[in-house]
Amino acid sequence: RYILKYFSYNIILVTSIFLVLIFFLNILEEIKFFESRESEIQIAIPLFLTLLNSPSIVFETFPFIFLISTQLLFVSLYDNQEINIFKSYGIKNLNIIKTLFIAALIFGFFISTVYYTASSSLKHTYLSLKNKYTSDNKYLAVVNENGLWIKDNINNKINIINAETYTDYNLNQISITSLDNEFNLIETIISDKAIIKNENWTLINAQIFNETEIGKFHNEYKFNTNFDFEKISSLFSNLTSFNIFQLKNLLNDYKSFGYSTLEIESHLNKLYSLPIYVTIMTVLGSIFMLNVKYNKSKIFSIVSGTLISVLIYYLNYFSNIMGVNEKLPILASTWFPYTILTLICLTGMIKINEK
Repeated sequence: RYILKYFSYNIILVTSIFLVLIFFLNILEEIKFFESRESEIQIAIPLFLTLLNSPSIVFETFPFIFLISTQLLFVSLYDNQEINIFKSYGIKNLNIIKTLFIAALIFGFFISTVYYTASSSLKHTYLSLKNKYTSDNKYLAVVNENGLWIKDNINNKINIINAETYTDYNLNQISITSLDNEFNLIETIISDKAIIKNENWTLINAQIFNETEIGKFHNEYKFNTNFDFEKISSLFSNLTSFNIFQLKNLLNDYKSFGYSTLEIESHLNKLYSLPIYVTIMTVLGSIFMLNVKYNKSKIFSIVSGTLISVLIYYLNYFSNIMGVNEKLPILASTWFPYTILTLICLTGMIKINEK
């Protein structure tokens, strides 16, 4: 109970410090975003947006929060000579690591479920509010079981675009309904395929239905939009605004549409593996503090923990990139770094009770 108490205290303390740092860094970005809109907004808006966005950013740092929290716990135990007191009562180093292992696993499950659900909801609200102040608010897009749907305002027209499937630079089985600003029908276009390399789409085998053309056939037909391949590919990249259930539904929708699901699968595996990740980081921090020659400077522990965190972050990052780019299977790209870290932990635990 004593170890759990101080471990929990350190997690709360370090999380609070990270939250404050992230808040001040993020609010500068929000103020910069709104600096060209000074006449339209008050300072309360970037402040509120920062509060909404900060929890999702903190979520990304939890593995490193656990590592640093563990190191601070051992700094305290060494300062008070409590490691030696534990040994005199038969509490071995392995017992301490086991206690921290179980605690980190429980905290990890809580963070990946309850905390992530709350932070994703706040992130969704953040993106919805911020979208009102962007120039891109004139168009919307969504993927569901009926394919890709786009609402596009261009040239005083509202285009409702639906595509059944997506392959490479092409949208297949396209239907486009054009309305005026009063939502009166202007024309309907049906096409087998749209080539979307740029914003001037090429519709293949298109039929036009309007007042002057009723079912007129075009082998190729040029159609202007606000969308190109790059923009459509990045439409749904911010997965942190979806909870686990929404991500699973989105995964099924992407599959039915023929859209790449690699990023969603990678993100889901990241959520599933978070309890293991924070647990490994906790064990790694414990082994590090028990194996290295103890330095009473807390700065030493924090700096060393930060350096380890950076190395592990880049190991994880490059592994995930290889998964998304199909160089490795998604499962392998997610779990490969954890396998390496687990082997390091097992090696470090040899004769750990003699430290």
